[in-house]
Amino acid sequence: MKLIKSLLVGTALLAATSFAWAQEQYVPLLSYRVGPYGSNGTSFFGGMIDYMNLVNMSGGINGVKLTWEECETEYNPSRGVECYERLKGKNGGAALVEPLSTGIAYGILDRVGKDKIPMTTLGYGRSDAANGKVFPYVFPLITTYWNQAAAMVVYLGERAGGMDKLKGKKIVHLYHDSAYGKEPLPVLEAEAAKWGFELVKIPITPPGNEQQSQWLQIRQQNPDYVIMWTFGVMSAVGLKTAQRNGFPREKILGVWWAGSEEDTEPAGEAARGFSTISFTTPGEFPLLEEIRTKLYKTGKGNLKEIDRVGNVMYTRGIAAAVMMIEAMRTAQAKYGKGKVLTGEQMRWGLENLNIDRARQKALGVEDMFPPVKTSCDDHEGSGAVKVVQWDGKKWVALSKTWITGDKALVRKLLEESSAAYAKEKGITPACMK
Repeated sequence: MKLIKSLLVGTALLAATSFAWAQEQYVPLLSYRVGPYGSNGTSFFGGMIDYMNLVNMSGGINGVKLTWEECETEYNPSRGVECYERLKGKNGGAALVEPLSTGIAYGILDRVGKDKIPMTTLGYGRSDAANGKVFPYVFPLITTYWNQAAAMVVYLGERAGGMDKLKGKKIVHLYHDSAYGKEPLPVLEAEAAKWGFELVKIPITPPGNEQQSQWLQIRQQNPDYVIMWTFGVMSAVGLKTAQRNGFPREKILGVWWAGSEEDTEPAGEAARGFSTISFTTPGEFPLLEEIRTKLYKTGKGNLKEIDRVGNVMYTRGIAAAVMMIEAMRTAQAKYGKGKVLTGEQMRWGLENLNIDRARQKALGVEDMFPPVKTSCDDHEGSGAVKVVQWDGKKWVALSKTWITGDKALVRKLLEESSAAYAKEKGITPACMK
């Protein structure tokens, strides 16, 4: 009799747990809030969490509430893999993962496919993963590093007076010595061959607290432009070291992860006039005011400082959460409104995103990021960017419209690279249904 009662209690508990999961969509957060990149990660994941909380306050996604758990990775690839493995199976299973780290993304790239858990890599990660026929569970949404590099060359060509004027120019790629910093090299090398400029590669060992030797090399090379592919403390140190060595910041163009308040404010005057590429637009949006009013004025915001709401990294966290939740809405429209989604169903939602200008306006984020429309062939969904500049107090968009680089060149490289990966892994490229 006791055994029967125990079994009944156990069954009831399992049913209750299953019921709780049935009302909640679980998202593990491989976040980082400590270490040299901690302030960047805090803003980004704070933005994600605030948007998820706001959606929950309005009833969730057709009644399905979002739930999440953070695991501190310190932006360390091995820690990121550990966090992924620890969290992926909790609360009924992960719907998606967004690690905000190229190193971690590479570390779990093969795992997410086997686990059937989609991974978004918003503006970072492996660029050829935009080919959904080879990477069905990876989504480098909005813009990849390769399309960013191509857009950088177009912008520098315009600065030089025309693309043909790049011939004979010297461009330094000063980069974070990691998978992140090396990712744009195939495009930059192809562009150098196409337009006839010299590409000089100078790595910086992370975290990049000392860069005197690199900037001495730059002074000796006397380049026309420097592409600064840095992140966090490395960016501020780079700008201050450039100033000490007399290199004009007007000749420096940063990667978008160097284009945040966390990168420029510590550099002080050395950052004024610094320009970067961006996949988000700086400024105010109706959604940000809604978050301040409904979350921060009621003590429910994720960040300690309300003035960080709306900064660049926070806005990108909002963009990541919007992509995720709109994909959930899309998937629910196919698989059932009010339904908790599996990873496979979530993958379909991400592959069929269509966030146009009208939908952005309805969400209060019009022009925060370019319109995004994904497909099996295109897990990126856009490829467009803007050029932004730090005026000493805030980021200002220099580009009034979204711009792109040589997308045909990028696509060619993408097809070649993804085909090589497919051959290596024994993958037959095909669209999933």
